[in-house]
Amino acid sequence: MKLNQTRPIGLGCMNLSHAYGEPSSPEQASKILNLALDLGYNHFDTAAFYGLGVNEQLIGNAVAHRRNEYFLASKCVLVPDENGKRSLDGRPERIRQTCEEALKRLKTDFIDLYYLHRYDKKVPLEDSVGAMADLVAAGKIGAIGLSEVSASTLRRAHAVHPVSAVQTEYSLWTRNADIAVIDACAELGAAVVAFSPLGRGYLTGALTDVTSLGPEDIRRRMPRFSEENYAKNLLLLEPLKQIANNHNVSMAEVALAWVLQRAKHIIAIPGTSSETHLKANLNAQSVSLSDSEWQLLHQAINDEKVHGPRYSQAAQSDVDTEQFA
Repeated sequence: MKLNQTRPIGLGCMNLSHAYGEPSSPEQASKILNLALDLGYNHFDTAAFYGLGVNEQLIGNAVAHRRNEYFLASKCVLVPDENGKRSLDGRPERIRQTCEEALKRLKTDFIDLYYLHRYDKKVPLEDSVGAMADLVAAGKIGAIGLSEVSASTLRRAHAVHPVSAVQTEYSLWTRNADIAVIDACAELGAAVVAFSPLGRGYLTGALTDVTSLGPEDIRRRMPRFSEENYAKNLLLLEPLKQIANNHNVSMAEVALAWVLQRAKHIIAIPGTSSETHLKANLNAQSVSLSDSEWQLLHQAINDEKVHGPRYSQAAQSDVDTEQFA
C-alpha cells in the first residue's frame, strides 16, 4: 500500500503508551487498534521512542496478523540514551539498528514509511538520509519521511533520496507549516502528515481544566497549557463550537475537516484511546466546510491569537521547523 492510497485520516498511536499520563493496557490498546481496522482506518503511525519501544510492540502484538490491512509508519533517530533519557542519534549505524529492532517489535519484515523523527545536527543530514536510502534498497522500508523539519532541510534530504512525507504538528492553533513546508511538499510531491491536529485535546473543547492533567502528562510542560494561557485560549473556541453545532458534529470533526481542507496533500493522524473518538475522528472525512466557515476559523484561531508557544525553549531546541516572527 502507498501513502496516497491511505485514508485522509490515519491513527497516531503514541498516546496508547506515551506522553499523556497513564498508558493504555495491552488489552485496551489491542481493542482500539483492531477496532480501528474494523472501522476502516488503514494508516498506523508509531515510533521507536514512544514508550521506549512499547508502542511498536503493542502494534506488533495486536495487529501483526492483519498486516495486509494497514500502511505502517514508524520513526528513528529520537531514541533513549544509556540512561533512558531522550536523545538524538542520526548516525547510520544507529538508524540501521533502530530499524532492525523496530521490525522485530512490529512483527513484520517491512515498514511502509520510515521517518527521521528529528534531524540530528551532529550528523550530516546526507549521511542519515543515505542510511535510510540503504534501508529502502535492502527492502526493509518502502519510503523515507522526515519529521519536524524546515523546507530547506526537506530539499537537502530530497536531493539524496526522494522524501515521501513530512510529519509536522499542524492544526488551527499550530501553523508553522504554512510558512514554507506545505508548499515545499506540494512542489516535491510529498505528503504533509499532520500530527496533533486536534491541538493535543484543546480543539475538542473537552479539556477545560488543565489542573486535571496528571503530573506525567507532557502538556504540563507546554506553555500553551499553563493555567493563565489556557484560560485565554479557551475563549478562542466559540466560533469552532458554533460551526460544529451548525453541522451537528463534534468540534473535533470540524477541526479535522479544517486541516484536511487546507490542502489536498495533507493527511491527519489524530490519536485517541477512546472508541467514541475513534469513530468520530474518521467521520471528519465527510464534513465539508464552506469557504466562509473555513476562513472564519482560519482567522479566529491562529498563531497570532493563541497564547503561549507550542513548546518550552528546551523542547524547541531539537525542532528544525520555520518559526513565525
